[in-house]
Amino acid sequence: MTEVTFSASHGQGRGCVIHRRACFSASHRYWLPELSADDNSARFGPCALSPGHGHNYELIVSMAGGLDANGMVLNLSEVKHAIRSEVTEQLDFRFLNEAWPEFDVAKPDGCLPTTEALVRQIWQRLRPHLPITALRLYEQPGLWADYIGNAMDAFLTIRTHFAAAHRLARPELSQEENESIYGKCARPHGHGHNYLVDVTVRGKIDARTGMVCDLSALQRIVNDLVVEPFDHTFLNKDVPYFSECVPTAENIALHIADRLTTPIRAIGVHLHKVRLQESPNNAAEVYAETPQLEIMPEALQAMATH
Repeated sequence: MTEVTFSASHGQGRGCVIHRRACFSASHRYWLPELSADDNSARFGPCALSPGHGHNYELIVSMAGGLDANGMVLNLSEVKHAIRSEVTEQLDFRFLNEAWPEFDVAKPDGCLPTTEALVRQIWQRLRPHLPITALRLYEQPGLWADYIGNAMDAFLTIRTHFAAAHRLARPELSQEENESIYGKCARPHGHGHNYLVDVTVRGKIDARTGMVCDLSALQRIVNDLVVEPFDHTFLNKDVPYFSECVPTAENIALHIADRLTTPIRAIGVHLHKVRLQESPNNAAEVYAETPQLEIMPEALQAMATH
């Protein structure tokens, strides 16, 4: 591999991605005037209740570019000012349905302020001011949306968990051979983990509901196909698939992706990624389609290959 030498001082011209975090608190309500009270309740559940509900939102802004003579992609004071003036000052302690005109559902082209729709509108406001490559908006620790500027495409992630035991061993190998491969994880009586599962789907933001899919339906699918059959089990014994397949974190993530792909497609979105965290130190990610999140932004890629 050829080593690249940069003569410019302070890293000038080299590519880098920076991230800035910002927080705001706001409320919203899911209610469409063309639907009856019963239909709104059936469609949006408790989110349709008046006068609405609130969240502590966390926004992650990712930006890419070449370092200037001062060793910075951007002056952070300018970044903070842009995010504050264009986003947080306008949304903090506001009722989102009334904060921005795009969320006025009294108009035919108005959209509900879902996490997906909100992160897209934040992109529209920040893009003229900052070289953003990706946005992530957390509505809560177990629910967030990503947007990378692809028209109405957005990514929605839900997080859930289950507790299970497993043993890592191949039946055709001796105990000594298994321990040489899997270490303590091959001990005969197994061990357990509190697994975290992040399921990311990709879809089009509906111009009216602001949703890429029915969130309740997505949560039911993950609960029925992953949490219920896996929780409080000994995976090797209680989940038929793992009677013949070693339940490593990688294999569990792959099996979850295989189980979810078709049912998720049936609710109108694509499974993008499954991330399984086995412990604070170990996690496995499986992409069900071409990776688009958490990859090198095009601007940085161009610099790296220049």
